[in-house]
Order: sequence, then C-alpha cells, then structure tokens
Amino acid sequence: MENAPPPMAWRYCGNQIKRWRERTGMTRDKLAAEANCSYEYVKSMETGRRRPTLHLLRVADELFGAGGLLLAAQEYLQPEKYVSYAEDFVRYEAEAIAVSSYQPLLFPGLLQTDEMAFALLKAHWPPLDDETIQVRVAGRLERQSLLGNAVRSYSFVIAEGVFRNPVVPRDVHNRQLLHLLEAGERRNVTIQVLPAGTANPGLSGPLVLLETPEHDHLAYQEGQLSGVLYADPDKVSVATQRHAMILRQALSPEESARFIGKLAEEL
Repeated sequence: MENAPPPMAWRYCGNQIKRWRERTGMTRDKLAAEANCSYEYVKSMETGRRRPTLHLLRVADELFGAGGLLLAAQEYLQPEKYVSYAEDFVRYEAEAIAVSSYQPLLFPGLLQTDEMAFALLKAHWPPLDDETIQVRVAGRLERQSLLGNAVRSYSFVIAEGVFRNPVVPRDVHNRQLLHLLEAGERRNVTIQVLPAGTANPGLSGPLVLLETPEHDHLAYQEGQLSGVLYADPDKVSVATQRHAMILRQALSPEESARFIGKLAEEL
C-alpha cells in the first residue's frame, strides 16, 4: 500500500469543523490561536491531512456553539497504532511463521525497548501529538509478543552503525543493547550484526521478508513517506537474494552477541 489517503474520519471531521468555523465567521488564525496550535495545523486538519486532537475538538465545539456535536467525533478519531501504509504489513507479520529483517539505520521495532520506541516516535516530523505517540509506542510493544511464539522464527540483521551511533542518551542505548542480548537468547530468535566497511546489498535500505502459514512469500520495503508490501514472485525473489547476501556478510549469532556485549560494557 503506497501513499494511502488519510482516514475518512479525519476528512469528514475536518470538513465539519471548517463548516462550523465558516458559519460563525471565524478565521483559521483565530481558531489556531484559541486552540494554541499553528495555522498550518488547522489548515491540514480541515483538509483531512491531520487528525483533529481532542483539545482542538473541545475548543472548536465551544467556540462555534456546536453543543457537543463536534466533540462527539472523538470516538472515531482515536490515534492509529500504525501508520496507514504499514497496516497490511503488520497484519501479515502477525500471522507469519517466519520473519527475516534487515535494518541499516534503526533497531527493528520488534526489538525496541519502550524508551527507544518513545524517543524515535517523539522525533517524528511533523511532530506527533502526545496521544498518538503513546498509542504507537503501545502498538509497537504489543507487536513484540509475537517473539514469544516459539514455533515461529525471527531473524534480525542490524548494521554495525546502528550500534555505534546512539540516537538516544547513552544509558538508554545501553539498555537497548542489553535488551537485544536478552531477546537473542530465545531459541526462535537470531540477531546478527552486519559489519561496516564493505559494499553490500544492505546499502539499498531496510528490508523484511515474510513467510505466511500457507508458505507464500512476501517482501516489505519502507521509506520516508511510504511502505510497499510485495507479493510478486519476481520482486520477492530479488529481495530474497539480497537478504541472503546480507546474511553471508553478517557476523554469526554468537559473534554478534559477543560484539553487542562488549559494546555494552564500553558504554
């Protein structure tokens, strides 16, 4: 799914707020000032590109004398656990009997601590509201329960640079490293480090391979603005070959554990 449109609830609610605002003759600048947000946020919200916050709904409902009609939309505007373009991937991931992931820039979501997940989502741009961050952190941690299913296999290859370039305070990074060592002790989970210093297919970006219970194979690729889930055999074959080459150049699980442990001791 690529460049999925915003949820219909966002668009409908934004349109209703716009209609109520215009009915009262209030400008976007005035609404933004009263709701303590930016003009651009109000504009994006009214056109359906941003989710109206509960605070904005309350302010708008009172300003426009809507008598609770706008505020009633809150139950349809709960933050999504995942970005819209990743929903298909998350659904297949939950059912997959085998997941093989390569990440060149970040620790995989299935392995992130709550501190790491929070820090990464807090750095999202445009900024996410606090409620959305909380819901998405919870959603990311909820996915991690998948690792507890011992009859499903999970393979993670992470580029060395991720370990050596902390994007969070060092104590948070250190706890993340220890969390990886603990996760790697599961018999159905392997974690490997891809050493720096050599050209490899991993330079093309992150990649996840999935095998369904029916033994169908899928490949998922995510970028700045979209994520694409491939089922086409030719594309999946290319992705599988690239992942195989990445695995050949990675440290073994045992060597990787020693690398991570040593790095954790040095921090």
